[in-house]
Amino acid sequence: MLDHALIFVISLLANVFSALSGGGAGLIQLPALIFLGLPFGVALATHKLASVALGIGATTRHLRDNQLERQFALFMIAAGVPGVILGASIILQVPERSAQTGLGILTLGLGIYSILSPQLGQQYAPVHRDKRGYVIGGVSLFLIGVLNGSLTSGTGLFVTLWLIRWFGMDYKRAVAYTLVLVGLFWNGTGAITLGLLGKIYWPWLPALLLGSLIGGYLGAHLAIVKGNRVIKRVFETVTLLIGIKLIIG
Repeated sequence: MLDHALIFVISLLANVFSALSGGGAGLIQLPALIFLGLPFGVALATHKLASVALGIGATTRHLRDNQLERQFALFMIAAGVPGVILGASIILQVPERSAQTGLGILTLGLGIYSILSPQLGQQYAPVHRDKRGYVIGGVSLFLIGVLNGSLTSGTGLFVTLWLIRWFGMDYKRAVAYTLVLVGLFWNGTGAITLGLLGKIYWPWLPALLLGSLIGGYLGAHLAIVKGNRVIKRVFETVTLLIGIKLIIG
């Protein structure tokens, strides 16, 4: 019972911050599962499945604001899901330490870039909605999907910043797309793929799912209420912490 209570609290806190910043639940949740005794592959598959509940909780809150465009949502699913399947299929063949260090450097760069760009993501000004823009944007989402399927810590943050930088979204809207589409469809696909190729530790899943569901809703609510500037600050904090954590191991 103590393990289940601890897992619930860890999941709740991790997913509140993730839903507020647009990613990063794996910073706390995945290492916690490994620390509590799960092998990396089992912990990754279990965390990925639990993170679907984050998407459900966040979706429940964000759909009340009705800011998501259906066609753009379908575009994100079509571009990212194949990458997730590819990434989840090859993760067990990649040296874990090298991949985490590289991802940490990239994640750290996201936070520094946002800090050095004070007006980034403060206004919604859609751009690159032509054929060329969608091709470049789609290829990039596919590559991020590969990362999402293989290394789960913080890859949603890449989606959030890419939607802001390339498609001209503000932080609030980009976080909504990330939580709904990455949380539900990308993570769901990754969970199924990893579950078929590896194992999921089912006894801890109820506590993880409940923490993710409640945390996702609370974090999404805070993101909507607090606005772009607060979300930007949380995004920067989470990216810096994740980057440092992945680099030092």
